[in-house]
Order: sequence, then structure tokens, then C-alpha cells
Amino acid sequence: MSAPKEATLQRAPLAVVDFDHVEFYVGNAKQAAHFYRTAFGFDIVAYRGPETGVRDRVSYALQHDAIRLVVTGALTADHPIAEHVRRHGDGAHAVAFRSTDVTADFERAVARGAQAVSEPVTLSDAQGAVQVAEIAAYGDTIHRFVGRDGYGGAFLPGFEPRSIKAAQTGFLHRIDHVVANVGWNEMETWVKFYEDVFGFFQFRHFDENDISTEYTALRSKVMASPSLAIKLPINEPAEGKKRSQIEEYVDFYGSPGVQHIAIAAPDIIQAVSRLRANGVELQSVPASYYDAVTERVGDIAEDLSALRDLNILVDRDDQGYLLQIFTKPLQDRPTVFFEIIQRKGSESFGKGNFKALFEAIERDQAARGTL
Repeated sequence: MSAPKEATLQRAPLAVVDFDHVEFYVGNAKQAAHFYRTAFGFDIVAYRGPETGVRDRVSYALQHDAIRLVVTGALTADHPIAEHVRRHGDGAHAVAFRSTDVTADFERAVARGAQAVSEPVTLSDAQGAVQVAEIAAYGDTIHRFVGRDGYGGAFLPGFEPRSIKAAQTGFLHRIDHVVANVGWNEMETWVKFYEDVFGFFQFRHFDENDISTEYTALRSKVMASPSLAIKLPINEPAEGKKRSQIEEYVDFYGSPGVQHIAIAAPDIIQAVSRLRANGVELQSVPASYYDAVTERVGDIAEDLSALRDLNILVDRDDQGYLLQIFTKPLQDRPTVFFEIIQRKGSESFGKGNFKALFEAIERDQAARGTL
């Protein structure tokens, strides 16, 4: 889909075309890989560690259809990865984009004000070559540019192929968007970063009138690539009676960071049914939500009773409708979670569901004593 006509790109966009992968720094990579395999249906496709000549870390690359995750853990207590986990808990360190010109993207990003983390390098093995470079983003998060055209390996050079299949696959498809939480009055700084450095445009904007409950509120702007393949919402707190989910996240994470990864499913009823059967904890909403849902969104193809049973929410815009649900946090700290989403024409983010979703999160906050 092309960008809306009213969108104006202040700078030529970088040559990033889609999400490539998300890398998590974790306390125990082997156990994290097992969790994502058994709970979410990811195959373990590649491995890097002492057995492959890497002495300071262990990484497992996982794949489910077009989604790639990497879980990486340190092998020594004084390693920077161990410090990242000490400060943040398990969390997303790198949001990587597939690029058609890594060197040009890196050089343009740095020239436009981005902080360099790792200059372009070419990694090679018998399966071909991949170019990689990195820049800093919000908090301790980085963005990684990956040029893998023509590479035939399982993930990246330096990884050894593995084939550890999940029991159930095919119910998740691709990364739809990746959401950042930042601190008070920091949203505009990062909006400008994606405008100036990436050449992205502001696709949607939600303020405290759109995203609020009786107790809390937040603001959000969605930055997007011209093709809409990459969408990056940025959330900041807004004034409310109590502490918002954004404030709770920043307190527990220790800095701005990735709040959630939205994963598109071809059949959300099937996907959520499997996730529940696999033990994934999902947010729930009061049964009363469904009493007037068809009046609000009109006719839908899905069985409303199945949506009610699974707590899947529905919203409509002028392009169609979407179905969505949030998981609960995926680690001990109340930080990173997944969203499961199915788009039936809609390119929005479920504005009509914000109140129900965030009230569900507030119930969890109240149970933790952090609301």
C-alpha cells in the first residue's frame, strides 16, 4: 500500500524495506528459546555459542513463517549483555530492518544525526554474505540494518544451522508493528528522529482523549515507512489520576524500550486458541464488551461467540476492520508483551478498543500494586 497522499517525507527515506528480526537479551537463552518454541510455535533454526567458536554469548535464532526472533544470553557475569539483563530484565535490544543498501543507510543515518553503534561489516560463510550495521535508538535499544539478499543460510553467518521444530506452526505470520515506550515529553524527540534519520512519516496520532481510562492516559504517534511495511508507534505518558502503564514500564525496564511486538496472524481465532492451549497468558475483557460490539463495528465474518470465548477484540475504520488481543508480559518484569492482530482491511490500531485493552492492563497493575 502506498503512503497517504497527505504524507510528506522531509528527507529521502532509507533503503529499509521490512522488519528483519528482533533480538532479545535474556538471562537464559536456552530456556527462552524453549519458551518461544513451545508457547508460540517458533522453530529453532540456528545457534551460535561456544560450540561454534563464540566464547562470550549464546544465541538461538527462531523463525515462525516470516517472523524472526533471536534470544541471546551472556556467558560471563561482567559481559555487557549481563549488565543489560541486570538493568532491564529480559528485553528487546535490537529491532532490525532488512535493507537493500546497508552502507548507504548507515552513512545517511549518521550524517542525519544518528549515533553510530557498529559500522558496516560483511559476514560471510559457505552460504554467502550478509552486511550488517547498527545505530542507537531510544534507551538502550539499537536499530540494526541487515542486507541479506542472496544469502542462503538459516540466519546469519557465524550461526550454525539447527532444525528443532515446534509442535505447531503456521498460525503466526509476520511482524506488524513494534511499539516503543518513552518517558514524559520524549515522544516528539523520537518522532523527529524517525522523520529526520529514516525519512519516515507520521501515519497516526492518538492523544489522551483517544487513549484514556478513569485513571490513566497516554499519547502515541505512529511512524511508518512509505510502504507501511514498517510501523513504529511511540508512546509517552499523559496526565491522569494514577500511574500509567507507560510509567510502570519505564520504572521496571529502567529506561525507554520496546513495549510490545504486534504479530499478524492469518486466522486469529486459530492462533489464540493454540496460544491458550500452549499456556500463554492473555488479557481478558468484561463480557459486557461484546454486548454492543456489532452495533459499533457492523457485520464481521467471524463467529462472535468464538471471539467472546477467546477475549478477542474488534474495531473498524473506513478501510475495514481488525481483530486483536494482548498477551500478558512475557517475563517476570511487567515490560515486554506481544499483540496478536489480524487485519481485515483496516490499517489502524484498534482505537475503539483502547479503553478495554488498557483497563485490562490496569487490572494487572492494580494486582501488582503499581497503579
